[in-house]
Amino acid sequence: MTAVAEAEAGAGARRLASCLSTASARRAFLALCLLTGFTGAPVWAAPLNVVLAAQYQEPTDRYNHAVLGDAAEWGALLLQVDTCAACANLRIKEVVIRLPESRVFEDIAPRLIDLDFDGASEVVVIESDARLGARLAIYDGDGLVTATPFIGTRYRWLAPLGAADLDGDGLMELAYIDRPHLAKTLRVWRYSNRSLTEIASLEGLTNHKIGEDFISGGIRECGAGPEIITADASWQTVMATRMIGSDLKTRKIAPFLNPDSLKSALRCR
Repeated sequence: MTAVAEAEAGAGARRLASCLSTASARRAFLALCLLTGFTGAPVWAAPLNVVLAAQYQEPTDRYNHAVLGDAAEWGALLLQVDTCAACANLRIKEVVIRLPESRVFEDIAPRLIDLDFDGASEVVVIESDARLGARLAIYDGDGLVTATPFIGTRYRWLAPLGAADLDGDGLMELAYIDRPHLAKTLRVWRYSNRSLTEIASLEGLTNHKIGEDFISGGIRECGAGPEIITADASWQTVMATRMIGSDLKTRKIAPFLNPDSLKSALRCR
């Protein structure tokens, strides 16, 4: 790989890693079971190569989209992996996933989410290709697990919202906004058997403005099942979208005044 350009000082700190300790991963797993209504016995069968932390590395300006406010993206993903989850002591190795020169991680931070309820987190990221645009990709300690198709055109991006069992079937769904500045389409993908299947979509919603170095909205649980929180396409209203069967049903819940409007909605206020 050729030497990558160094990001400017502020840009390098713009999108730091998300990290999870072993103990907090276990707590997150239990909380996720409560959130999704999962009632089966958790699987503590000591999965191999458990990801404990993830961080983007190798800043680069080789993909000059700057949708997140600057041209600094990332060429590599560093994983800290426990190679023996059943052992009394951690046995940690570092795994570097380096993208080809035609791709970058066009993202804020990796997301550690246990997508299959086995007590070990997968890593959810945004990858962008110089010719094909963005896709949502999932990694674990062994490398790429699965990914959505690329959008199909360069400089076309997606903004993740999170993951939850949105339809109560015991499987996790991942939600994102496809082209939040253009198509403004919510897409929901089901994760099962280490693959992704699109199961629903809804136009007229968004969660990002060009140049913002953050992604708004997310998935909340306010006591009546998970809801996806976004803005409407014109950034006038905070919207809550629920999956009912195979359909997405959305409703207005508050005026959109500023980014805090979405944060308040995520806090069930």
